[in-house]
Amino acid sequence: MIRIGFMFDRDRPPAELTGYAALLESLGADDLWVVEDLGWAGSIASTAFALAATERLRVGIGIAPVALRNAALLAMELAMLERSAPGRLVAGVGHGVPEWMARVGASTPRKLALLEETIVAVRGLLAGETVELHGREVTVDGVKLVHPPLAVPPIVTGVVQPRSLELSGRVADGTIIAEGHGPSSIADARGHIARGAASGDRPAHELIVFAFLRVDDDPSHATSVTREAIEGQAAWLGVPPADVYTLTGPASSLPARIAELEAAGASTVILRPLGPDPDAQTRAALAAMKPR
Repeated sequence: MIRIGFMFDRDRPPAELTGYAALLESLGADDLWVVEDLGWAGSIASTAFALAATERLRVGIGIAPVALRNAALLAMELAMLERSAPGRLVAGVGHGVPEWMARVGASTPRKLALLEETIVAVRGLLAGETVELHGREVTVDGVKLVHPPLAVPPIVTGVVQPRSLELSGRVADGTIIAEGHGPSSIADARGHIARGAASGDRPAHELIVFAFLRVDDDPSHATSVTREAIEGQAAWLGVPPADVYTLTGPASSLPARIAELEAAGASTVILRPLGPDPDAQTRAALAAMKPR
């Protein structure tokens, strides 16, 4: 059965995170995902607080840019999170937004190498191995974690372009599809992922789809509330705003929209509430999808 979770939006005050995590757990959601965008909250600290505030909820990092994260240090952080809450962590990594990486001197022309080598090094360290990796972008010279987790958490990528999607299929445990992608573009992404998986060794691959959410019976009000976010995402995706896939409309429409994403191959759908009162949006969405 498809997993349903929610994103803690980056613009919400950080002090609201633990309360939102507890709300999701009480309402029966499967996941909470946090983000790491330059200038907003850090993902490792956010994940730690969310895990500490809950007992069952899975918490995903969506995503930690590898250009900002030394592979050994990232593995140390992830090991601590996984040991503290076994089986409840999903470690999302990605290239990072190029403009933001440039602002902090973290740009590299070898983005694919950096992402792949980071995943390989981090997974080896989390598995308790002594890692020797002298790559084009990542160096880990005989490092071993003193406190590796009992099991390696899933390492997934948040990527968009075909070559990155193929890399994800080859070396990652899942792929995050960004907000705005509908069933047809998800199917295209799955093709690239499958080509990579054919030459990889991962036993399974979780497809995690982020989607904008606005529960609203008034179409004009829903449009006014979501316009800025949708236009911004359309510009980033390079598509007209009308082509940005969302879960916008009356609560009764949500199950069918989720079913469309599941039919396209989504294993997990993470809803990003837009507009005021995200807690009420969350309650309305989950109520519409019960029983699942």
